[in-house]
Amino acid sequence: MSGAVGRVWKFGDNLDTDVLAPGQYMKFGIDEIARHCLESVRPDFAATVKSGDVIVGGRNFGVGSSREQAPQALKHLGVAAVIAVSYSGLFYRNALNLGLVVVVCQDAQRINEGDQVRVDPEKGIINVAGALMQLACEPIPAFLMAMVRDGGLVPHLEKRLKGKAA
Repeated sequence: MSGAVGRVWKFGDNLDTDVLAPGQYMKFGIDEIARHCLESVRPDFAATVKSGDVIVGGRNFGVGSSREQAPQALKHLGVAAVIAVSYSGLFYRNALNLGLVVVVCQDAQRINEGDQVRVDPEKGIINVAGALMQLACEPIPAFLMAMVRDGGLVPHLEKRLKGKAA
């Protein structure tokens, strides 16, 4: 996402996976699950989020179950990145495995709702447009960013296996 600028949707601490992917919709496909993403805390989110937008959260983002549909719903809706103070370990790994950029930023709460941000996950930099503010985040290692750019773990492994077969 280093070249794109996305609009910020801001949330607080302990945003759980049941809010991101509500349990009552888990029997449906990702289209339906994504339509209900965050509806209990922001009813207009799924209908108004735009491709390239960015979520900012507080501590313990993605706490709860290990459901992969939580980061998958965000990616399906076009969210380009999630910036948070900290993550549930399972959510963090699921997000990367599914190709969603997730960065840890201790100063995430300095970013405001509606700000425009540019995230460079490999360099560990978040630029907040208009505020002339640059925040440091934990860089995502190049090997993980290669996986994210390939669309996640499965497409990344498929690409690598095809490369070795040639």
